[in-house]
Amino acid sequence: MEMNESAKSPNQQSYWQEMGRWAGYEETYDVEAGRWSPSHISYLTFKSLVQIRRTMNTGVMMLDREEKTLSSIIEKIVDTLVSKKEIQPGDRDKVLQALMHKQSQSVETQPLTSNVEMEKFSVTEKRETADKTEASMVLVGALEFLERPTVVFVRLRDAVVLESALEAPVPVRFIFILIGPTIDGMNYHECGRAMAALLADKVFNQAAFQAQSDRELTDAVGDFMDCCIVIPPTEIQNESLLTSLIPFQKKLLQERLRPSNPKLRLDVKPRKPSKSSGPPPEDPLTRTGVPFGGMIRDMKRRYKHYISDLTDALNAQVLAAIIFIYFAALSPAITFGGLLALTFLIADKVDNMMGVSELMISTSLLGIIFCLIAAQPVLVIGFSGPLLVFEEAFFNFCKSQGIEYIVGRVWVGIWLVVIVVGIVALEGSFLVRFISRFTQEIFSILISLIFIYETFAKLLKIFREHPLTLNYEHLNTSVEDPWHSIVSYQKIFDNATGNVSVVRTVEHQAYPNTALLSMCLMFGCFSIAYYLRMFKNGKFLPGKIRRLLGDFGVPIAIFLMAAIDINIEDTYTQKLVVPKGLQVSNPSMRGWLINPFGEHKSFPVWMMFASIVPAILVFILIFLESQITTLIVSKPERKMVKGSGFHMDLLILVSMGGLSAFFGIPWLSAATVRSVSHANALTVMSKGPKPEIEKVLEQRVSGVVVALLVGLSILMEPILKMIPITALFGIFLYMGITSLSGIQLWDRMLLLLIPKKYHPNEPYATRVSTSKMHVFTAIQMVCLAVLWIVKSSPASLALPFVLILTIPLRMFMTGRLFTEQDMKFLDGDDSKATFEEEPGVDVYSETQMPL
Repeated sequence: MEMNESAKSPNQQSYWQEMGRWAGYEETYDVEAGRWSPSHISYLTFKSLVQIRRTMNTGVMMLDREEKTLSSIIEKIVDTLVSKKEIQPGDRDKVLQALMHKQSQSVETQPLTSNVEMEKFSVTEKRETADKTEASMVLVGALEFLERPTVVFVRLRDAVVLESALEAPVPVRFIFILIGPTIDGMNYHECGRAMAALLADKVFNQAAFQAQSDRELTDAVGDFMDCCIVIPPTEIQNESLLTSLIPFQKKLLQERLRPSNPKLRLDVKPRKPSKSSGPPPEDPLTRTGVPFGGMIRDMKRRYKHYISDLTDALNAQVLAAIIFIYFAALSPAITFGGLLALTFLIADKVDNMMGVSELMISTSLLGIIFCLIAAQPVLVIGFSGPLLVFEEAFFNFCKSQGIEYIVGRVWVGIWLVVIVVGIVALEGSFLVRFISRFTQEIFSILISLIFIYETFAKLLKIFREHPLTLNYEHLNTSVEDPWHSIVSYQKIFDNATGNVSVVRTVEHQAYPNTALLSMCLMFGCFSIAYYLRMFKNGKFLPGKIRRLLGDFGVPIAIFLMAAIDINIEDTYTQKLVVPKGLQVSNPSMRGWLINPFGEHKSFPVWMMFASIVPAILVFILIFLESQITTLIVSKPERKMVKGSGFHMDLLILVSMGGLSAFFGIPWLSAATVRSVSHANALTVMSKGPKPEIEKVLEQRVSGVVVALLVGLSILMEPILKMIPITALFGIFLYMGITSLSGIQLWDRMLLLLIPKKYHPNEPYATRVSTSKMHVFTAIQMVCLAVLWIVKSSPASLALPFVLILTIPLRMFMTGRLFTEQDMKFLDGDDSKATFEEEPGVDVYSETQMPL
């Protein structure tokens, strides 16, 4: 949006001087200084708005003109002014000559990019040129030979590039002209600024685009004035006195964006169909009624973009995203892999069936396959907390039943494939609509609490094994290894048989300072990662440096703690167990191919069929995480244009997990935070004081390269073996605490201890009575306690089943304990997509699902 004002050069030649431009905010051109002022909010005089409305009531409105050149438009304008007797026929040539004046040469000498910054309309679905920028022109000035001021407003049917009108080839939609003699009470400059501010306003611009008559256009000016605030002509002693205007203006804006007239809404169809626009976007969760219909629709929608999925990766921003997501994917693979191995190591010291190598290979191979054939390759797949909880529960179950755990996973995988084929055939992904915030947040806090609890439980175990004592009697500095175990032999003579038995006893002695150093490494790793994340959203250092430190906070924390541990040579700490090369974690017990009928003993036939129960549980976990992650990444405000793949991606993800069980590697799901981070890293934002999303680089290359790099990282085995396992405890604690961020249930739990006057200005606290809010919170806390009891009991495998029961519970409460309106505020999806992180805001607050 730009405004040109009629001016004269020193030799009395007239020209159009560009005096202002609007790119969300106003910039004013200083003719004497020859530069543009900083962006600022437009401040208008009330008189100028009244004059604009008055002149438009009697002015000339030319809607849906089909002229394609500036000269033809101006000729049509002048002829219309003559025919409507707005100007005298004798003044026709003078007005035509004045409107044809060239623009100021001083402006043209400036760089093109800084010279033209047009208003970019964010309501793209209301435009025929939805993917293009459109401009508006305002021409104002005094022509002394005219008898009275006159106004012309032109709306072109199709936005066209007008030669010599602007310094950049931007298509113009609206042209406003105000010319007339110099008279008292008429300030052409202020009137031009007022009209430019009107056209830069999104609501008025949309109303002008949809207006069918002159009356609708002038009414839109009146609506704009209704939302303007007039400051009385009194001296303002202090700027702080103006702060009360902000909440009042917000209230006016909220009322304005919800008008009673549907024509002014921003979510209605345009006034006429667009020839170039396609059909409205279809709902990917709508059932077709045909077996595998949803999957076929996903394939048709996405695979036609396969070539562009490769060519769109030719962008420097994709390379930056690869580097960032590589570390974001590698850190959880190492952390969960180490804890996965530790889980089995604690349960049975010889059954270290899976660990870092299996998880990294799974992340790499399955990630490459998924990104090559998935319908939404922006998703990042990986291991997660809920799957870790299930693996531990299933391992304990198999151990108690004397069943080979690694073989049991094969039959669970077989049933997984059967289940997912049936669900996709019936288009079962629509069930994700029934999973509300009520269920998501209960599950999220449960996983966060498990993370936190397991961290301190493992640290406490280290303190029990290596207690801090005043005297370590087993120390023997004369031997090469002072930390050797004490081995004692005891002979037992049997008088009845005459046999002599020798009992060998191995006593593992406590290592001095091991527990203390382990605790320091754990809290040190947590503190560095956590405070780097907070530093990322702070105000120190430039934003790029802050984001760099924050995004790589986890690998930085692990590296620093490993360096400290290496330099403390006289204290033992347990290190990450990583096999050399492509070996499995326990080559003496298993290989890369698992025999489904038993590795070391026959697998019971009844368990082959009973494995459908844990398979259903794994499917529920993967379904919850993957489908909700797809919903978050595919939010409309992200403006992804190639579609999503709820059905197709679910089939690929679960089928790969089922088949991977034959190779003894973990199954994976869509990782919520990593996927959101990937989408944000690929998002292209507009420039200016108020950045808006332009597009997302939807492509497959970044995901493939990241997965490949994670797989190659297994060659870093000598380096990975230096990482102390307690440093990973700190990352586990970090994931548990940061997962609580942005969970409304956690915020409401804290409100139980906070007086009402300190409650936040949120709908769930202000639009619902405090007692009802606390009752709703208490119900969720009871559900959370029940899930914790189930998780801690021998029936821990039933955890997903119990979680699903919260869905009918939520339906039962609606209309009985809480009204529909109450549930809208307490359980509504009010989360918004976060593109550009600001102080106090990051991707963790966008999702209620666990890491």
